[in-house]
Amino acid sequence: MSYGPDFAHSFRRAAAYVDRILKGTNPADLPVEQSSRFELAVNLKTAKALGLSIPGALLVRADEVVQ
Repeated sequence: MSYGPDFAHSFRRAAAYVDRILKGTNPADLPVEQSSRFELAVNLKTAKALGLSIPGALLVRADEVVQ
């Protein structure tokens, strides 16, 4: 399993930062942002190899399930 920031969303936010800098905003004046979107990925093949069972409720909430 992996739980971490949504990198695609982070890259889009970085593009917005670059846009503001190119429009003349001083980088020191920009606020520091933390990720607000996270994603959960579950690898069932690895879980099975380790002898783990993943509850169905967790699989429903996962953003990505690797068979």
